[in-house]
Parts: sequence; C-alpha cells; structure tokens
Amino acid sequence: MSKLLPVFLAAATVFITSTNHHSATIAGTCASKCGPRPIQFTPGQSIRLEVVNRTLGLVKLEQLQGTDPLPLRPGQELQFMQGDETQPRISLMFWDEMGLPLQAIISKPDFATLRVELRPGKRNPGDRSLEMLSDGHVKVY
Repeated sequence: MSKLLPVFLAAATVFITSTNHHSATIAGTCASKCGPRPIQFTPGQSIRLEVVNRTLGLVKLEQLQGTDPLPLRPGQELQFMQGDETQPRISLMFWDEMGLPLQAIISKPDFATLRVELRPGKRNPGDRSLEMLSDGHVKVY
C-alpha cells in the first residue's frame, strides 16, 4: 500500500491542478486556432467573380489598369467571368468614391466562384485590391 501512495498523490495533484488552472492545461491545435483557410483555385481555371457593395456609398471597380472604372451602387452585385486565355488571373482594384476605407471579405461559395463583399472599413487606407497569384491563392491588399 505504501508503494502506491506516492503514485496516488501525484495523480491527485495533477488532477487538482488541472481543474483549478484549466486554461494552462488545455492544448489546442492549429486547426482550432489558425483562422480561416486561405482561398485557392486551380491556376488557369475559369472562375466567376462576384463583387457586392455592402456599403452606403458608391464604389468603383477597375479590372484592368487603363480601363474606365465601373460604378457599383450600394447593394448592387456585379459578376465577371475570369480565367480564360486573355485574363488568366484575377486582378481587381476598388475604392469608395468618397475616399472612405473599405474591407474586402472574400469567400469561395462553390468550386468555381470567388465572392467579394465590400464593406465599410475601420482603418485607413483599408483594402484596395485583390489578386490571384500564380499558384491560385487569392490575396487582398
């Protein structure tokens, strides 16, 4: 019996310590703390780009530098097909007409759709563009 007493006391100490300081003993994995997975498409894949204005002001969109910007009114949604031979990667610039900061929330609702919701930003300068990289990842800048 005396041989089991130290083992019992050690186990009881660990149990009591773990119940009193549970935040120190709970381990997490990257899967529980990493945040959302990055959005990625297959390079060269044809993609439908959906852009929605969730602000109260007029937002301008420019796909190719040197082209006329497209106006996007509050609540309006525009769709573009991207990923063909003439426009193999997505590149989009956007700004609020009044100069207010924007936040771009990107999602992948299905295999071939990239959805961009433009919302009021909290800090200047805010998000101003997004780009699909050569490996298919989508980045917001």
